[in-house]
Amino acid sequence: MLPEILLAATVPDFLRQPLEAAYQVCELANPSENVRAIVPLGGTQLSTAQLAAFPKLEIISVMGVGYDGVPVAWCKERGIRVTNTPDVLTDDVADIAVALVLMTSRRLVESNRFLHASQWIGGAFRLAHALHGKVAGILGLGRIGKAIAQRLEAHGMKIAYHGRSPQNVPWSYFDDLKALAAASDFLIIACPGGPETLGLVNADVLAALGPKGTLINIARGSVVDEKALITALEAGTIRNAGLDVFEDEPRVPASLLACERAVLLPHVGSATHETRRAMAQLVIDNLAAHFAGRELLTPVV
Repeated sequence: MLPEILLAATVPDFLRQPLEAAYQVCELANPSENVRAIVPLGGTQLSTAQLAAFPKLEIISVMGVGYDGVPVAWCKERGIRVTNTPDVLTDDVADIAVALVLMTSRRLVESNRFLHASQWIGGAFRLAHALHGKVAGILGLGRIGKAIAQRLEAHGMKIAYHGRSPQNVPWSYFDDLKALAAASDFLIIACPGGPETLGLVNADVLAALGPKGTLINIARGSVVDEKALITALEAGTIRNAGLDVFEDEPRVPASLLACERAVLLPHVGSATHETRRAMAQLVIDNLAAHFAGRELLTPVV
């Protein structure tokens, strides 16, 4: 009998079809108590109460690099394996971070609207800001953080970072987030979500970033105190924000939508055909390895 798998989110056909060919697949609307594997997306929230309803659960294979929606410690205690899909999305997410830096600094969204509104005939668009010589402060220097740093360094930017400890990299380390923000022209969030980073970028950090600073977030919306960010934008405490993630996706506060100094994207960091297919294949390969008794490709626990 084929193992039963629960799809805990709407997944693309290029993942669903191979899973349906290899397993018995059910969904949250009609789950089976015989489920042995769960496939959520990166932002899917799974509670311990939900997971406890599946006594035969063996593995959770997340389609995403972030697994903050999975109670990892609870799973580890019960011998439930957890995998994610790192590496394959690093370049695309880093590209989006750089795009947001360029879009905010060069006012590309505003200038595009200016042109489409036929305002150019009345005079040139307002001046923007160059990247060369500016400081990019990166919160979280993991795979994606390093890829962002390398890209922005190629734009002539100076790189600084904050994390748990200094790394063997040629960039400046700050052991205090507010100090990093104060030294940065762009504060770029690339750290994991979850309880440890909840609201980490708060009003004090934004005040340290200052009126010439821009906040970029391609990580998790939970890392930023969104109300404090809105207040900072409205008060001119910071210059701009470029956001690909939000606290309560897909719901975005009206005040952010109305803010001309905020460039907003609908969580498209990994949204390319190539990357999403590679992520799906990692999910498929991790499940196949688990049920064949082989070593997992990208284990979290």
